[in-house]
Amino acid sequence: MTCKPYWKPSKETIEHSNIYKMMQQHGFENYDDFWKWSVKHKEDFWTETVQNLGIQFQEKFTAILNIAKGVENAEWLYNSKLNIVDSCFQNEEDAVVLVFQHEGGTLQKVTQRELLILVHKIANGFLEIGLKTGDTIAIDMPMTLEAVAIYLAGIKAGMPIVTIADSFTPNEISVRLKITNPKVVFTQDVIHRNGKELPLYTKLLEANAPKTIVIKTSEEKNNLREKDSCWTDFLSEKTAFQTVIQKPNDIITILFSSGTTGAPKAIPWTHTTPIKCASDGYYHQDIHKNDVVCWPTNLGWMMGPWLVFATLINKATIALYNGAPIGENFGAFVQNANVTMLGVIPSFVKHWKTSGCMEQFNWSSIKCFSSTGEVSNPFEMEYLMQLANNKPVIEYCGGTEIGGGYVTSTIVQPNCASTFSTQALGGEFVLLNEENKLSNKGELFLIPPILGLSKSLLNKNHFEVYYKNTPTFEGKLLRRHGDELEQLSNGYYKAQGRVDDAINLGGIKVSSVQIEAIVNQQNFVKEAAAIAVTPKGGGPSNLVVFYVACTSTLSAEEKLVQTKKSVQEQLNPLFKVSDLVEIEMLPRTASNKIMRRALKELYKKKQ
Repeated sequence: MTCKPYWKPSKETIEHSNIYKMMQQHGFENYDDFWKWSVKHKEDFWTETVQNLGIQFQEKFTAILNIAKGVENAEWLYNSKLNIVDSCFQNEEDAVVLVFQHEGGTLQKVTQRELLILVHKIANGFLEIGLKTGDTIAIDMPMTLEAVAIYLAGIKAGMPIVTIADSFTPNEISVRLKITNPKVVFTQDVIHRNGKELPLYTKLLEANAPKTIVIKTSEEKNNLREKDSCWTDFLSEKTAFQTVIQKPNDIITILFSSGTTGAPKAIPWTHTTPIKCASDGYYHQDIHKNDVVCWPTNLGWMMGPWLVFATLINKATIALYNGAPIGENFGAFVQNANVTMLGVIPSFVKHWKTSGCMEQFNWSSIKCFSSTGEVSNPFEMEYLMQLANNKPVIEYCGGTEIGGGYVTSTIVQPNCASTFSTQALGGEFVLLNEENKLSNKGELFLIPPILGLSKSLLNKNHFEVYYKNTPTFEGKLLRRHGDELEQLSNGYYKAQGRVDDAINLGGIKVSSVQIEAIVNQQNFVKEAAAIAVTPKGGGPSNLVVFYVACTSTLSAEEKLVQTKKSVQEQLNPLFKVSDLVEIEMLPRTASNKIMRRALKELYKKKQ
C-alpha cells in the first residue's frame, strides 16, 4: 500500500522552515538523514533544540541526559534549575501573545505584559488564601484566558496543576479529585455552547469538590458554598511575583489517560515535558515568532497544555474561541484572528465538509493544519487542505505520557492525506508483529530515552504499565504504547487504531472496562464488550458494544437508546454508542480475556 502526495512543499516553504535551518547548520540535504541524526545523536539534537527554543535556566545543566538509572529513568537537563514558565515570556512586552473571543462576542487581544500581570495576580492570590509551594490546584473549566493564566500561575508558584476536562460527569470529576487531592479548584459557573448554558459549578458540588473559586459568566445568581469564593474576590492586587525555581523532574501538571483497566492513569508532567511540546511545535507544526496558533481543546486533554507551551515558548500567539468550534462563528474567528496554524480533530472536519459552513471564509493566512485525537479520513483531510487554498495537514499522534507526538509529518516533505511522513524528531520506535519480529504493520514500541516520556504514575506502577514483559529490539529496552501502525511502501505511516483495550473517542482515551461496567448494569445485559471500530474509508472511531442478552421485552432500538443515555450520563456526554450488537457468547482467550480483535473482525464482516 502507498499514498499519492496531495501537497508538495515549494522551495520557499522549505527554506523558511525551522527544520531547514537545522538541516543547513549540519549540512543535511535530505530530511531522512536529518531525522536519523536526531536519534543517533540525541544529546546533540536536544542540546541544540533547547538552545533554539531559548529555554531559560537559573542553573545550566551539567549534562543534557543522564541514564545512570537506566533509559527508563532517564534524567534530562541533569543538575539544572529552572521554571519552564519563564521560557513562556520571551517575546516583546507589547507583543500580542493571546487573542480570544467568547461566543457571540468580539475579538480581544492580550499582550505579554498583560498576561504576565494577570499570572502574577493569580499567583499572589494563591498565597493570600494560604497555599504554599507543593500544594496541588485543580482546573475544571473551558480553555479561556483565565484558564491559561491560572495554569501558568500555578506552575510559576511551584504548585502542580490537576487538569480536568469540563465535559466530565460528576463521577469522573470525583475520581480525579480523589486521586490528586487538590487544595482548591478553579471553575466557571456555566459553560456557554451554541447559545446554551451548561452547568459546571454544580457538577463540582455533586463531586464534593474542595474549596472552589468560581468565575461568573452568567447573569444567573450563584449560591456558593460558604467555603467557596468568587474569582473577583480571589484575585490579588499585587502585580509582582518571584518565580519559584525547581528541579527539572519536579511535577508541574497532572493529566489523566485511560489504560486497559477501569481507573484512569494519573500522569505527571515535569518541567522537561513542555520542551517536547515546544520542540514538536517548532519542527513539525513549524511555529514561528508571532504566528497565531489555534487548536480547539481543553486543559483536561494533553493538547491544552501542549497548546500553551508549543505556542508561548515559540513566541507565538494563542488563539482561543470560547464556544462550539463547528459552526460559522468559529470560522469567522479563524479568519479574523489571522490564524496561521489550525489544529483539528477529524470529527470537526467531517462536520465542516457535510455542512459546507467554512467555505465562505478567507483562511489564506493558514500555513498548515494539524490533526490529532482520531484516525482521519483522506477525503475529509483533502477537503480541509482546500479550505486554506491547498495547505498541508500535519498528522500528529502521540500521548499524554509522551508529552507530544511519536509519529507526525513535516512541511518539508510531500503531504499525503491521513498519513504520517516521519517519526518525530528526537524519538524512535519500531513496529513488531505478534511474534515480536520487525514488521511493516504491528504494535508500536518506543525506544527510550526520549525527552518528554513519563517516568512515574501517581496511582499505578509505571514500570509494569509501560515496560514489564515488553520485548527487546537489538538489545534495547522497549516501551509499550498500545497503538498499531502500518508503514507504507513509500516509508509513510498510517494509523490502525489501538492494540490494547483503550478506546479513543473524540480525542479522549477511555478504558473499555469503564464503558462495559456501565453497560453491564442494564437489565437486558448478561455481559458486554466495548470496541472502537474505524468506519470504511477511515475517520473517527465508532463505539460499538457487543452484549450477551438476558430476557427482556425491550426492542433493539429501545436497548440502544437506553445504553447511549447511560454511557453519556455516567461517563461523558461526548461518548456516543453507535451500535449495540447481540451475540450468543463473547470470544475469550484461554486466560478468559475478551478477544476484542476477534470482535472487530466480526463487526467488519457485519458492515
